Amino acid sequence: MNLLTSFSLLTDQRRLMRAALAALTSIGLILPGFGIGFAHAAPNHRGTAKVAQDLDDEVRGASRVRPKWSRQIGGVQHVQAILVSNSADPAMADLRAHVLRLGGSVHAVHAASHSITVQVKASDLDALAQRSDVISASPNRETQSSASMVETVTGAINSGVRTYSSKSAYTGLDGSGIGIAILDSGVMRNHKAFSGPAGVRVKRNVTMLNNAIANWTTGAAGVSSLQPGSAALTAYESAIANDSAATHDAYGHGTHVAGVVAGRYFTPRATYQQDMNGIAPNANLYDVKVLSDQGTGTVSDAIEGIEWVIFHAKEYNIRVLNISLAAQSTQSWTTDPLCVAVRSATAAGITVVVAGGNFGRNAANQETYGRIGAPGNDPSVITVGSVDLHNSTDRADDTINNFSARGPTRGSYVDATGVRRVDNLIKPDLVAPGNHLVGVGSTIGTTTTWNLLGSTYYSNLVAPQSAEAYVNETQMQLSGTSIAAPAVAGAVALLLQANPGLTPPVIKSILQTTAQPIRNTNLLQQGAGALNIDGAVRLAKIVRTDLASAIAAGTISPGASILTGSVTASSTVAGTAFNWSRMTMVGGSHVVNGMSFITRYSPLMDPRVTWASGKVLVRTPVYWSGTGIAANTYVQSFTETAPTNLTLVPAGAVLADSLVGTSSLTGRTGVFIPTLTLSGWLVSGSGKLLATGLVLSEGLVLSEGLVLSEGLVLSEGLVLSEGLVLSEGLVLSEGLVLSERTVLGE
Repeated sequence: MNLLTSFSLLTDQRRLMRAALAALTSIGLILPGFGIGFAHAAPNHRGTAKVAQDLDDEVRGASRVRPKWSRQIGGVQHVQAILVSNSADPAMADLRAHVLRLGGSVHAVHAASHSITVQVKASDLDALAQRSDVISASPNRETQSSASMVETVTGAINSGVRTYSSKSAYTGLDGSGIGIAILDSGVMRNHKAFSGPAGVRVKRNVTMLNNAIANWTTGAAGVSSLQPGSAALTAYESAIANDSAATHDAYGHGTHVAGVVAGRYFTPRATYQQDMNGIAPNANLYDVKVLSDQGTGTVSDAIEGIEWVIFHAKEYNIRVLNISLAAQSTQSWTTDPLCVAVRSATAAGITVVVAGGNFGRNAANQETYGRIGAPGNDPSVITVGSVDLHNSTDRADDTINNFSARGPTRGSYVDATGVRRVDNLIKPDLVAPGNHLVGVGSTIGTTTTWNLLGSTYYSNLVAPQSAEAYVNETQMQLSGTSIAAPAVAGAVALLLQANPGLTPPVIKSILQTTAQPIRNTNLLQQGAGALNIDGAVRLAKIVRTDLASAIAAGTISPGASILTGSVTASSTVAGTAFNWSRMTMVGGSHVVNGMSFITRYSPLMDPRVTWASGKVLVRTPVYWSGTGIAANTYVQSFTETAPTNLTLVPAGAVLADSLVGTSSLTGRTGVFIPTLTLSGWLVSGSGKLLATGLVLSEGLVLSEGLVLSEGLVLSEGLVLSEGLVLSEGLVLSEGLVLSERTVLGE
């Protein structure tokens, strides 16, 4: 029984659907209810089982627009691709050697995601992908950036979290000691918002922009041993160091994101009249630059940045990674290279927070489902949608932004029998404020020159109109899911300060269980509901503080109690009282009562375990060892296994799948049920009590079939022509999302 039955279509049906979208006002799906996911014959062309659709189309000459990862060199077409491998050799030496024998280049080796970025002739790609040690081949897609009241409306200044005696003096949780990595366009380290009692809180600035790949050089081997203490590691760290750069963020996106995470109040000159404290105003920040000064980058650079965070996580106590970018991936979470990378970060104990994307509406302004990008489509990460506060701290009038991307995930793979399977996971996981948020604005060097976003869209991003750019003091506003995600990342830091023993999956369950469902909004629009830091902190404080260490040591058994006290499952935030959602999504498409789930230990609380679409993958870090190397500190690589008999949800949990009925958009049932309605049933005690636990199964499903009555517009392929699209503001096909009511570029 499943909430998300495959509603994937044959290739010909997909073409018909696109044609129908151009001719019809709306299009929908028959969603008759629960059942096994529908299977479809694989499209009849080469390489589909391993090669991403957009890469395969380009190799076969079927692309309508030449992407940046494809180029003619000397009259011969070359492509840049990321190969995910299953080689038993962490260095993938044989695969690299094969690429070089073909006359190609290995631009980067990504140990954590067990993949390599290569440049090869397009004619060699198909045969290369069919090697037994290659799981998938993806294009090295382009990336771009996706785009205080937030403290009040999220519950960050409730008495149990943090209380102020003045705008700059407070007591309580502020993220102290927790490291948060910002994977973005850079963070202006000397801005006053990033100061603190101990000085500058931006502890490192590094850049992963890969000039070799950008310049399409050939013949590179791209291989080095980054063993701790080695000369190669020292040289690498020196090459990526960006701490002393004159300008850290000429684009402006990453600095604003960092401000929402951990900005600190300062007394500004001409600027907004709002306080601009972030959620965790004393956390340490690590700037990992993967976007250029124009807001663009590549998947390969993003993966390299994620791997730098993994390598240094224990050394710097980086417990949180914010990724406010998303890729247009057609691949399953199991093989997409960005998904593999973030799943590795989760397995290493890092809580990864990802923006869901700004594709909630299509060009005809119709609500569109199925447009969550990678890596937000991975079940291990916390995927965040955007809430419009309507310029009010009253949570009762909050709504989901039209631009906020809706689920389900649409990545797919071809199984061993040649059948196409679609993931169809429930996303986003929750939502947070993401409209007109005032935050930090970067400037160029030590001048008063605005960043690119601020200067290009001054009249929309800068208010009041008299506001000027001041060195180290500038403020601006942005909207988008990429501004909502850092609010959640900051909340994660507060939870870890309150209880360092939490694991990423437990944190995700806590945030969903304590969320506030927004009225008239379904599971695919808001997940479990809106961020509630007050409730999340209270629940986190009664979880065993030794949980993470017990899981790592294997000294805790499924069903064991993990709570040390009790808690009232309701909150009052900004004057609004509400019950917690009480729901947690597990397995990608199951809904369980979160209060019953978090009571007892489940293998799903192990950050190394990921379950979705009837698959369980256990990804385990392998650490460097040797003389002078701290034990269990620096990750060298990962191994992955797929157990087939594992009780994932222990007995005593309450399953909600059977409550929602047939999935229908017009009937508002199944995955389209209002989250508040389902939450109300769980509050009243409804649901199926599991007597024996839940093993591998499909979950809640959607069935297949096109109709013209439901009014559901389903996205196929996630903006296939645009390459990697970031979750915030600048979306090449839709313009810069400045607010719910102002969109440039339409």
